[in-house]
Amino acid sequence: MKFDTIIIGGGLTGFTCALTLAKAGQNTALITAGQGTLHFNSGSIDLLGYDEQGQTVDQPLAAIAHLSQEHPYHKVGDVAKLATEAQALLADVGLPMDGTAERNHYRLSPMGVSKPAWLTLPGLVQSADARTLPWQKVTFVNIAGFLDIPTEFLVDNIRRKGTDVELKRFTTPELEQARRSPSEMRATNVAKVLADERALRKVAEAINALQADGEVILLPAVLGIANAETEAGLEQLINLPVRFVATMPPSVPGIRIQTRLRQSYQQLGGMFSASDTVTGGTFQENRLRYIETENMPDERFYAENFVLATGSFQSRGLMSNYQGVFEPIFGLDVDASDKRTEWTCAYVYDAQPYMKYGVRTDKDLLTFRKGDKIENLYAAGSVLSGHNSLKLADATGVDMLTALQVAHNILNR
Repeated sequence: MKFDTIIIGGGLTGFTCALTLAKAGQNTALITAGQGTLHFNSGSIDLLGYDEQGQTVDQPLAAIAHLSQEHPYHKVGDVAKLATEAQALLADVGLPMDGTAERNHYRLSPMGVSKPAWLTLPGLVQSADARTLPWQKVTFVNIAGFLDIPTEFLVDNIRRKGTDVELKRFTTPELEQARRSPSEMRATNVAKVLADERALRKVAEAINALQADGEVILLPAVLGIANAETEAGLEQLINLPVRFVATMPPSVPGIRIQTRLRQSYQQLGGMFSASDTVTGGTFQENRLRYIETENMPDERFYAENFVLATGSFQSRGLMSNYQGVFEPIFGLDVDASDKRTEWTCAYVYDAQPYMKYGVRTDKDLLTFRKGDKIENLYAAGSVLSGHNSLKLADATGVDMLTALQVAHNILNR
């Protein structure tokens, strides 16, 4: 099979790049071994939450200029322009988001901690600063038997922000049926139960019967895997304003982001190959000619350009053994220490050196193999070296902006 560009990896990076190229008329294929890490996403996109000294960032665009030169943002050109393009891409696929690249807001985590964010899905709890919420009193209404949100921590941390919390629970016959098996009371399964309009009306009736005293009702974010219509429908049926709190993974808002990106990509005619692992490729004269996959070992996938968007250690885009850190598909060069003793720090809360390890690229995000630049194999997203996404809170921003830059680099060749 022959394509203009093949993207390896089905997370936020892969879909951002694939969508951009498909919109420009390219014949693309996206091959992914798994679901991607969007299932862990709480419904927000982070541009830069903290600087390299650990200080909270209010103005991410201004702070990016002061990041070390190895950071991937220094390879994407006009960050502000790409940030605008990323937000427009999300809106175009049915994911309009609140926020601006000029100033961070704060999203509420499942633990009740406020985290800086660039973009957040409407309806999720957010605030202008980390210390307060925009209400004097809220009613948190949980589903009886639902364990994917740590209620005690959430309530305690909301109260620490100066907001009083009334705690209530509800259930319905449909939810009680799901509750018979603890494994069914996960966020994604509850979302499927409540996708039925009749079940949703019963939820609204049960919540209204609680006679909540808060200015707003907070609910776990377990509605709307495909879109936000279920959330909007429930809000119309409840007597008080409603906001949603992200749950522990699997995250319904994160799955919604992935679902909308995948559906939009496939509607553009892009080939999507799920649950298939790229096992390697053939190089000639510093170019990748074709790749092969586990599920179709007799098929060769040719392309003019390839994009590696396989993520970091969590998604096995990077791996390690006693010999060192390596990129497992093509054996690309990585930026990592050869000494295992230098990979980690003794104190668990210190910035761990291995978090900055990743695939080496040039200024155009082209990769290297055995010291030679591969002229048609790009890397984007968390597989890149040069930043600690956990400490900087920049992972999803790096995913989207480097993916967009790679797409532009391919289109402008």
